[in-house]
Amino acid sequence: MRSSCFREILEHTDELLLRIKLKMEEKKAEKQIAEKPFHWGFCYSNLRKLSQSYYFLILRRGTKTRDAICIFYLVLRALDTVEDDTSIPTDVKVPILIAFHRHIYDREWHFSCGTKDYKVLMDQFHHVSTAFLELGKSYQEAIEDITKRMGAGMAKFICKEVETVDDYDEYCHYVAGLVGLGLSKLFHASGLEDLAPTVLSNSMGLFLQKTNIIRDYLEDIDEIPKSRMFWPHEIWSKYVNKLEDLKYEENSIKAVQCLNDMVTNALIHVDDCLKYMSALRDPDIFRFCAIPQIMAIGTLALCYNNIEVFRGVVKMRRGLTAKVIDQTKTMADIYGAFFDFSCMLKSKVDRSDPNAEKTISWVESIEKTCWESGLLNKRKSYIIRDKPRYNSALIVLLFIILSIILAYRSGNQPSN
Repeated sequence: MRSSCFREILEHTDELLLRIKLKMEEKKAEKQIAEKPFHWGFCYSNLRKLSQSYYFLILRRGTKTRDAICIFYLVLRALDTVEDDTSIPTDVKVPILIAFHRHIYDREWHFSCGTKDYKVLMDQFHHVSTAFLELGKSYQEAIEDITKRMGAGMAKFICKEVETVDDYDEYCHYVAGLVGLGLSKLFHASGLEDLAPTVLSNSMGLFLQKTNIIRDYLEDIDEIPKSRMFWPHEIWSKYVNKLEDLKYEENSIKAVQCLNDMVTNALIHVDDCLKYMSALRDPDIFRFCAIPQIMAIGTLALCYNNIEVFRGVVKMRRGLTAKVIDQTKTMADIYGAFFDFSCMLKSKVDRSDPNAEKTISWVESIEKTCWESGLLNKRKSYIIRDKPRYNSALIVLLFIILSIILAYRSGNQPSN
């Protein structure tokens, strides 16, 4: 693991300073949080443990909406923890999901479920409720509304399988499209943005959720005590008899074809996402929305036609993620990233794939939208190059930093 990380740094030395820069920005924001009361410290600390990526994105938000988005995320993560815990009997789980929007007003309520950091969140949920009650009323109402609708949707799918593509879209709406709607409401409540159209907000959530469902196939299918999968039967049944058959080596060709079908389905939301982001005015909100979307299109490009989705974890390397975070500032950056990753994806299309024509059609539609923006001449390249790009100065800097770290650690070792 360490050798692969070190090799990654050497092969992309231009990204090393970016990672250091982002770490310094994170430390600066954490100092502001450290001055808050204990319950807020718990919320941000727990957020960091549950999702490092969203923690960092939220830290980079302006202070006007930072707290509201943090609590919104934790409330929905707690709701999701109840849904995901397959050890909870259905007759216990469903009432909790349906009533969850009322529990967030109760400073004493908690429910023991989940594992590890998720269990800590649920056991000490009263800290989240305490922080929630300190938010402005418009923020509280937006969070309550989305929590109520999401809980009802999750309860519906506890006893319902994802059979059709329509079921798939409906499920993704409940667990992620509503997040998009909720964020749009929070942005509007802050006075920084107009209220975005529902269909565009929904697509922002669906694009991210479908990317996660695709990427996390192996983790979800191997979940203990039992798996909960959301790949629609209408898609996977064209390739295998059982969904778990996709992970077996003898089904590799069919598995990749099914994967490509799923990726193609996710691409239908890109146009709405680009429209949503092009209407944003506040720079902080723009970056908060744009960075996950670029990560999603990049992840899909990596996953497409990649059997490794069924063997392990496929994700963008940390240095490239740092570059996306640092360089995403305008719509030109978004169009450039979507164009480049779409080109990468198209280059991987096998003409013998059953969905090749459909995939190419959607990809070319994305490319056309990006071209017609007139901003591609200002784009920054996010394409992962095959050849290492060594920079002698940065390599020297790297070894200096490593030497300082090693010297510091040696100096702090207890003497025998």
